[in-house]
Amino acid sequence: MTQVKRYVPITLITLFSLFLRLWNLNKPKGFIFDEVYYAKNANSLITHGVELNSANQSEFVVHPPLGKWLIGIGIKLFGNNEFGWRISAAVFGTLSILLIYLIAQRLFNSYLLSNIAAGLMALDGLNLVMSRVALLDIFLMFFILLATYLFMRNQYWLTGIALGMATGIKWSGAYLIPIFLILSVNFVRTGLIRQALMRISQFIIIPIFTYLITWSGWLFTSNGWDRNWAATQPKAFLPDVIRNLWHYHSEILNFHTGLDDTHSYSANPWSWLILGRPTSFFYETPKKCGATSCSQEILAIGTPLLWWSAVIALVVVIGYWLSKREPITTLIITGLAATYLPWFFFQSRTMFYFYAVSVSPFLILALVFLISKLIEAGVDRGWIYLFISVIFLNFIYFLPIWVGIEIPYSQWLNRMWLPSWI
Repeated sequence: MTQVKRYVPITLITLFSLFLRLWNLNKPKGFIFDEVYYAKNANSLITHGVELNSANQSEFVVHPPLGKWLIGIGIKLFGNNEFGWRISAAVFGTLSILLIYLIAQRLFNSYLLSNIAAGLMALDGLNLVMSRVALLDIFLMFFILLATYLFMRNQYWLTGIALGMATGIKWSGAYLIPIFLILSVNFVRTGLIRQALMRISQFIIIPIFTYLITWSGWLFTSNGWDRNWAATQPKAFLPDVIRNLWHYHSEILNFHTGLDDTHSYSANPWSWLILGRPTSFFYETPKKCGATSCSQEILAIGTPLLWWSAVIALVVVIGYWLSKREPITTLIITGLAATYLPWFFFQSRTMFYFYAVSVSPFLILALVFLISKLIEAGVDRGWIYLFISVIFLNFIYFLPIWVGIEIPYSQWLNRMWLPSWI
């Protein structure tokens, strides 16, 4: 296979993915779901350097700034409108497909399996939805994948930067730091102390430094939330700016640990992998769609047959990992553990299924691992292609409720395979 032909499949997959993410990106009109927070914060960041409300007063914001800065790039380029809010997510969502291709190539050393991994991610409805809204989670997933890829290449300094950027979007990005730190240490080598100090620099100091850089807008202005808190407190030996930032972070921590408001679409992590309670971002009943009753929805839910197949594959991966501890299964298991298991420690917290978009790449890699074992066992590749074709048809079937296409109510109801999806 020539170099040109080798890259034709991933090029087509990427273009297909980009088209779906850009098509009618400016619709629905207005804010959907939490865009009302993140798009407004992003516009304030690029205008003032910090998050201010409509009265230009400091606003308490519960996530670090980087994700909103990235949303702000789109606003800066295309204006403070629906397309401008969402374009950055579309770009990063598309780039994530290229990243899983590169990760799969490192894992399996197979262009076929790499293209399958990229193709399956392109056919994941959750990834598609999160790539079309101005929320933070697609950016978090991107930097988690970037950190994973850099880690696999032993580029630990760059891995630390990527981890700091992931944490600068949502704190849950920090869960990978101890995982990668432990995996990077060779406990049988001599010079363990020197190696440990190096890894601490790469996986703790560098992420912290990078994370602090993401707060530059707050640090170098004077009108952000809590920016002058220390001036109202007794003097201490630490500089006021550090005390202000520490106090702000303590307030953010209190918010997250105390977030237990009831929400109709809250979903316990136990239900995420089986799509127990997806999140409806948008729902309307248009009057003119050619039917008596119509529906228009954007439902954050993974492609059902893809996710359910991946859960089966995950069981296989766990079995292989327990018996052989192969590097491939170790990476998949640890990636899943870092992006999924920590949520179980916050059972009383309000959580949503779409947080699992960061879990989805590792589920897809688990499925690709199973496919690789089936090919090694001599299973005809025609069956593999048939399976992917079924996933594709499942994707096309659910596409209207991922991108907000108006359909008759009866067709919408047919797509609600479980009562909890309504």
